[in-house]
Amino acid sequence: MVDRGELFVSVGTDVYDGMVIGERNRDGDLNVNITREKKLTNMRAAGSDNTITIRPPRQLSLDQCIEFIAEDELVEITPIHVRLRKMELDKNKRAAQKRRKNIHQLKLLCLKCIH
Repeated sequence: MVDRGELFVSVGTDVYDGMVIGERNRDGDLNVNITREKKLTNMRAAGSDNTITIRPPRQLSLDQCIEFIAEDELVEITPIHVRLRKMELDKNKRAAQKRRKNIHQLKLLCLKCIH
């Protein structure tokens, strides 16, 4: 994730499905499992260094979170944290909702073309 964008959560932070953990360098969302450990192989190049330097996370204020969220996201406020999350936490349900929305928009476009 570090090479693909900027993180909003620090190492050791509890995360859950549907939580927005960072900003991607490209357009669109990227579903990642930030808690999954990268599998190591037996084959290593001599002298290769697998150390990854992680930049400090960007801490967003409440105002920044409100400006940042997309139409399918929410700002979650607790006494301790201000977090970003998806409205629908399950990625499969989010994908189905996106497909339904795209089909609906396509039908509307076709109706406009007919008239």
